Amino acid sequence: MFFEYPKLLYLLLLLIPLAALYVWREWKGASPSLTVSNSSQWKAPRTQMMTWLRHVPFVLRLAALALIIVAIARPRTSQDFEKVDSEGIDIVLAMDVSTSMLARDFNPDRIGAAKDIAIEFIASRPTDRIGIAVFAGESYTQCPVTTDRVTLINMMKEVQTGLIDDGTAIGNGLATAVARLKDSDAKSRVVILLTDGVNNCGEVSPETAAEIAKTYGIRVYTIGVGAQGEAPYPVTTPWGVEIQKIKVEIDEELLKNIAATTDGKYFRATDNTKLMEIYGEINKMEKNRTTIDSFPIYREKFMVFAIWALVLLLLELLFKYAVIRRIP
Repeated sequence: MFFEYPKLLYLLLLLIPLAALYVWREWKGASPSLTVSNSSQWKAPRTQMMTWLRHVPFVLRLAALALIIVAIARPRTSQDFEKVDSEGIDIVLAMDVSTSMLARDFNPDRIGAAKDIAIEFIASRPTDRIGIAVFAGESYTQCPVTTDRVTLINMMKEVQTGLIDDGTAIGNGLATAVARLKDSDAKSRVVILLTDGVNNCGEVSPETAAEIAKTYGIRVYTIGVGAQGEAPYPVTTPWGVEIQKIKVEIDEELLKNIAATTDGKYFRATDNTKLMEIYGEINKMEKNRTTIDSFPIYREKFMVFAIWALVLLLLELLFKYAVIRRIP
């Protein structure tokens, strides 16, 4: 057995001065609360036993406090181990967050659909380590690779346009994703790069980033998102937001070359359903199951200590008001 918060056990030391204070007060003797000329009528045959029993409530209270301290220190056991199937894969989702991702050929728009479907993808792979990188005119890591699904999903929900300079730096985005995976010891390392535009800025060219990914054995799946032809796009005007048609421009040749260089695959998503199917296909392609026997099953033990503390407190009340009643 071990404790989640072992430092709280130092609170047990506070019981020592409490016990010492009680002993000192008993040794010193308390002033009588009632003065009588003769105490014979209060004498019982088992006076010695009652003398000892009057200390029982304090002992019970002290023991209950000790059990409460142990309980809040959260005792746990991990003697058993569970066999878990693990994919053995590290994945980084590199997502375009340029303003063109606000186009409404997807529901509710490209970036909203990409986030929702990516969250479903994250939830479908509970044993993989997944990270998030975003890019527009520059790039950064939104979340490093982790198995913490709650954090991943919350960080994905916070992805939005307008937080960094606008543009489409595909090379920077891919390079950032590769940097998150290059030191990984996973059996398979994958980048899923999603964009709706043409590379038009950035310090690292997409071709160079793809070669770096190939050097580290990182496979890149590329996804071009956008309807064929034109797409509705919200444009701010002096009279409010108007929906105008804009031309959909995706450098499919570049995305195909990146995928081919890294032994990946290129996909084209024209709506929500197609994007969902693409993530489903990638999900099936990236299976490398291994069985690991190293995940401990933690069992919480604090409830046992809490229940016994409650029992002792009830016993204290019983002794105090039923067994050794005092005259007020």
